[in-house]
Amino acid sequence: MFTGPIEDRLAIRELVEAYGDAVTRADKQAWEQNWTEDAVWTLNLPGLEKVEGRKAIVELWVQAMAGYEFVLMSSSPGAIQVEGNHATGRFYTSEVARTKDGTTQRVSGRYEDEYVKQEGRWYIHRRTFKVLYTQDVTEKAGA
Repeated sequence: MFTGPIEDRLAIRELVEAYGDAVTRADKQAWEQNWTEDAVWTLNLPGLEKVEGRKAIVELWVQAMAGYEFVLMSSSPGAIQVEGNHATGRFYTSEVARTKDGTTQRVSGRYEDEYVKQEGRWYIHRRTFKVLYTQDVTEKAGA
């Protein structure tokens, strides 16, 4: 379901697209700018069930990204609902990544999000990720 002002829904979509672009470029500063100071990131992965605060979220992301040669991330919206300066959204993601040991990973997932608008700009306040599908493929030299 998509409800609320189209301008806000577009801004939220662009926020999520900027998030994916920052992941793909491994741009810490750009990625960090998508989160509120008191954000919460839930990954539903052992040991990473809940990370609180932008600083801790960014530190975890930097550590995780250090293990990859590249990551290509794209997202498609399933829902965006805006009510004033608060909104929720659901996005489906597709990622292809290569680890530094040469393993190619394909991951499809779903984000359930909460957003807040502060000083005229939308930010991610809560982001919960659920893996829907994952596949690891070890590549041969020259592949």
